[in-house]
Amino acid sequence: MTDTAAPTDRPAIPDHLSIDPRSPHHDAAVFQHDIGIRLNGKERFDVAEYCISEGWVKVPAGRTVDRKGNPVMIKLKGTVEAFYR
Repeated sequence: MTDTAAPTDRPAIPDHLSIDPRSPHHDAAVFQHDIGIRLNGKERFDVAEYCISEGWVKVPAGRTVDRKGNPVMIKLKGTVEAFYR
């Protein structure tokens, strides 16, 4: 008999999560599932990093990049909610 993972077998959503694999706040197991982020009640699709307890998200500042080619991030503050879709 094979053991298949049910949709309820998702890891807990962390308080602080980053999409950058070099970050200590990156968790690959969480990214196996589709995650949604709401900031002040509005769903955001461009979030690169968030912290629920501190109430902020980091998003790219348009098309601006630093000298290494990484997008320049700005921090937006407010009520942050993370959820599985």
